[in-house]
Amino acid sequence: MRLKLTPLLVFAVLLAGAGRRTPPDAIYTNASIWTGVPGAARAEAIAVLDGKIVAVGSAARVAKLAGPATRTIDLGGAFVVPGLIDTHTHFLSGGFQLAGVDLRRATSREDFVRRLGEFAAKQPKGRWINGGDWDHEAWGGELPRRDWIDAVTPDNPVFVNRLDGHMALANSRALELAGVTRDTKDPDGGLIVRDRSGEPTGILKDEAMPLVARVQPAPSEAEQDEALDRALKHAASQGVTQVHHMGTWDDLAVFRRAAVRGALPLRAYAFVPLDTWPRLAELVRKEGRGDDRLRWGGLKGYVDGSLGSTTAWFHEPYTDAPNTSGLVVTDPARLASDIRKADAAGLQVAVHAIGDRANDWILDTFAHVEAANGPRDRRFRIEHAQHLSRAALPRFAALDVVASMQPYHAIDDGRWAEKRIGPERIRTTYAFRSLLDNKARLAFGSDWTVAPLSPLEGIYAAATRRTLDDRNPGGWVPDQKITVEEALRAYTAGGAWAGFQEDRLGTLETGRLADFVVLGADLFQIAPEEIRNVRVLRTVVGGRDVYTAP
Repeated sequence: MRLKLTPLLVFAVLLAGAGRRTPPDAIYTNASIWTGVPGAARAEAIAVLDGKIVAVGSAARVAKLAGPATRTIDLGGAFVVPGLIDTHTHFLSGGFQLAGVDLRRATSREDFVRRLGEFAAKQPKGRWINGGDWDHEAWGGELPRRDWIDAVTPDNPVFVNRLDGHMALANSRALELAGVTRDTKDPDGGLIVRDRSGEPTGILKDEAMPLVARVQPAPSEAEQDEALDRALKHAASQGVTQVHHMGTWDDLAVFRRAAVRGALPLRAYAFVPLDTWPRLAELVRKEGRGDDRLRWGGLKGYVDGSLGSTTAWFHEPYTDAPNTSGLVVTDPARLASDIRKADAAGLQVAVHAIGDRANDWILDTFAHVEAANGPRDRRFRIEHAQHLSRAALPRFAALDVVASMQPYHAIDDGRWAEKRIGPERIRTTYAFRSLLDNKARLAFGSDWTVAPLSPLEGIYAAATRRTLDDRNPGGWVPDQKITVEEALRAYTAGGAWAGFQEDRLGTLETGRLADFVVLGADLFQIAPEEIRNVRVLRTVVGGRDVYTAP
């Protein structure tokens, strides 16, 4: 069959002059390449020189560029997509989590205790046990308690988080080291869960979590570097070519150390806490915003907590907890002031908002800041944007706010979200279809370690909305499903836009950075239900293979 090429995919190569050209470093050929360029036909080959794409088109025409030193990689007819960008990770935490206890698969109290006890038995006495990612909804909704685990962790302080990162369980040893007792008051924006007698159960929510976290020994630089290396290798194996990391200044220092020693094979955009905006503004003034490998200039703030922890901020009380409508994690006046000042300094602002009231509040705040500071290309972001009022849907496009969302949460939370917020509010929960229909810009990520890092899992979730318990084979709130192509764009061009890199990444075109992923199946030719099982065969960043499947 003759390959039909649009003008965007005609044979293109950078020439130094008639008859003179530099041969590419590598040609990846014999592939079915979805370039991500709207309306473009498939290509068969990509030529790379100095980390950039110098040609995209038919295999025969691109092959003519090869020189004596050009590597030719035959992809065996595999499917190729632009580099997959995860716009919301806690990347360093993920690296540490890979070496911590895994409680995500615990399905009962007994299973939870067994897994933790087996892990603790292999640890040196006195070493803190972290990780977790447990989900109490997996065993019916009862929160774990310290008396469950004290007997199996007698020699180690334990502080293991729920998968959403908005509450954690401490054992008695950890509470003792932190000085948390029945007399300890709940901090602003946080909650110490207590039993009927007033004693802490070991569960700490949101701003109560630092009470224990602050007494843990800080990891050494070597331990931080090792965690980053673990995370980078894992990400490459999942087809991720860039991450947006929501972290701290210490985390940024870890990324910068890796970049200096040439140990950053993937790209990263590192966000730091919003209330540190003066420090970031000064860094940008002195050193700019980094380079194509490691960038900074973004800030992350919080409005509320999470649905699973009943700390997301809603207009109406929770259906299954009518005594609360959630928590405001950050003082609203301080948060609004920081956003206005950070924006005036030219920095990008991203704010976590889960509940419908939290999202309405931050949209109002963004509108006020835009009016106060004047027009510019600011690209405000709402991280998660999970539960939206109907009035919020058109405001994303009107304010040019990026909906930075994590589709895996829909098939996870969808198992139990209705009992928490009722049948009406779930209709605009993880509202991918409604947002796109209202012309919003979607950028997808994982929220790793809250959810798996795999973009393929995210595409599967967005296109099928089949909950993890398989009780919704047609999709949970199915009218919010989107197409495979729409989900793929949210992981490619959408991610590039969210990070001000749409002229460098997101599509496979001449002059763009040579980031792409080779997959074991054509995502458009298989049932969406099969996408989560597709293998990543090769991950390429800047024209270099950073992962090849065994």
